[in-house]
Amino acid sequence: MTFPRAVVTDQLGPPSNYRLVPHDPGQPGEGQVRVAIKATGISYVDVLTASGQYQVKPPVPFIPGSESAGLVEAVGPGVSAVRPGDRVAINGWGGLFADAAVVSARSVRRLPDAMDLVDAALFTVSYATGWHALVQRAAIQPGESLLVMGAAGATGYAAIQVAKHLGARVIASASSEEKRALALSGGADAVVDARSETWRDDVKAANGGKPVDVVFDPVGGEATDLAFRSLAWKGRHLIIGFPGGIAALRTNLPLLKGASLVGVDLRQFAQYEPDVSEANQREIFRLAGEGVLKPAIARRYKLDDFEAAMTEAASGTSAGRIVLVMD
Repeated sequence: MTFPRAVVTDQLGPPSNYRLVPHDPGQPGEGQVRVAIKATGISYVDVLTASGQYQVKPPVPFIPGSESAGLVEAVGPGVSAVRPGDRVAINGWGGLFADAAVVSARSVRRLPDAMDLVDAALFTVSYATGWHALVQRAAIQPGESLLVMGAAGATGYAAIQVAKHLGARVIASASSEEKRALALSGGADAVVDARSETWRDDVKAANGGKPVDVVFDPVGGEATDLAFRSLAWKGRHLIIGFPGGIAALRTNLPLLKGASLVGVDLRQFAQYEPDVSEANQREIFRLAGEGVLKPAIARRYKLDDFEAAMTEAASGTSAGRIVLVMD
C-alpha cells in the first residue's frame, strides 16, 4: 500500500530545510473536500513564502503550495458542488506540495472536460490576476496598447493571452531570447529586451512611435519608473507585484500624464467583490476549456525532486512555469 506524502518543514527557510515525509491529511469534515493531487504549480511567491520572506509568514509546520489540480476522493457533509471522481483545480495558502490534501469546498473548482490537469495546476491565480487587472482595474479597450513587463513569468504570460483575447495590441518585455520567443508564441505583437540600454525608445518604437496605454507590471524596482514614463495621456499602470523592489515613483508623473497608478490585489478583490471574482473565474475557465487561455510549462518535476523544482522556480530564469507532477 502506498501512503500519501507531503513536503514539510518546522523552520521556514531555503528548500534544503524541507523534507518529503509520509502525510495523510485525514478525511474531510463539514464543508471540506479531500483531493488526490496530481500536479502542483510552483510560483516565485510559493518559494518566497516557504523561505519566510513573504509579507505574511505562515505558521509551522508548513507545507508549501498554493495551486494544484487533482481528483476528488471524498466530500464532507454539506458539500454538493463536487463529488468523488471530479477533476478539480485547488487554490489555497499552503498544504499543496503533497499527494493529497483536505481543503475547503470553496477553494475547489470543477474543470472543463478539455482542460488538462497539469495546465489546471498552473492556471487559476495567474489568469484570474490577468483578467481582473485588465478588465476591472484597467478597463482596457480593443485597439489599446499594453506593455507587459516580466512577460515570460506566470502573470505576464497570462496577461498577454488575456489582452489579445480582449483585442489589445501587446508589447512584451523580457530578459532573454528564450523568454521573448515564449511571449511571441503566447500572442505578443512585439517584444523588447528588458535589459536594453535604450529600453524606453525600444518600447515606443515597438508601439509605432507612440506611448502605451496600459502597463502590466509584476516586476517593480527601477523598471517601474521607466515604464510609467512610457505611458500615454490617461494611461494606467497596473502594479501586480515587486520582486525587483518597491519603487519610489515621483508624484508629478501621474499629473503630467493624467495617468493612474493602479493596485491589483486578487486576494482582497475576492473578499470585497466575491460575485465579480466568481464571474471572472467562470469566464477564464470557460476560455481555458475552449483552448483560448493556456499556461506555458517550462519543466515538470516529480514530487521527489521538489528541492530542485523550488530552486529553479526561485531563480526566475525559466521561460514558462515549473510544475510538480505526482506519481
